[in-house]
Amino acid sequence: MTKPHETSTILLVAALLLLRGCAPSSTGQEARLELAAVPTVVVSMPAAASIAAPTAVAANADVLFVEARQDDADSWTFTVTVAHPDVGWHDYADGWDVVLPDGTVVQPVKDRPFTRLLLHPHQTEQPFTRSQSGITISENVTKVTVRAHDLVAGFGGAEILVDLAVDGGPGFVVRR
Repeated sequence: MTKPHETSTILLVAALLLLRGCAPSSTGQEARLELAAVPTVVVSMPAAASIAAPTAVAANADVLFVEARQDDADSWTFTVTVAHPDVGWHDYADGWDVVLPDGTVVQPVKDRPFTRLLLHPHQTEQPFTRSQSGITISENVTKVTVRAHDLVAGFGGAEILVDLAVDGGPGFVVRR
């Protein structure tokens, strides 16, 4: 807490600075303020006025539509439409996955973080559609989940459950 004389000094210095900035010098020379003569004041903020940490960004890379095309017995091509408010290289949808019921992510290209890696932002192309072939899914797997990834917030946007045993459903179509 500041003492009354410190508050008076602070107010006086502030008033002088304001007046000095508004009034011309009578001598034509600039006046100098000796800051060393001003006492140092430490003001502490009450706990309630502390600055809150930024809140987490909600994942917003949404899968809008999936086409699953069977190429042979256990090989598929997925064409996936994703919507994300890409703003540039620092925040964009950077991949999508085909996830098996046991949680395994199908990765047709080794050493890539996603089933389909997206290498650049799509600011002017929303929503956008990209395909990936060579997705191996065993014949006994009938359902997969397709999800998209946001560079900033990760997974958590809209996903689509694709039933490979039917011709289509909400948000997907299957071609054989």
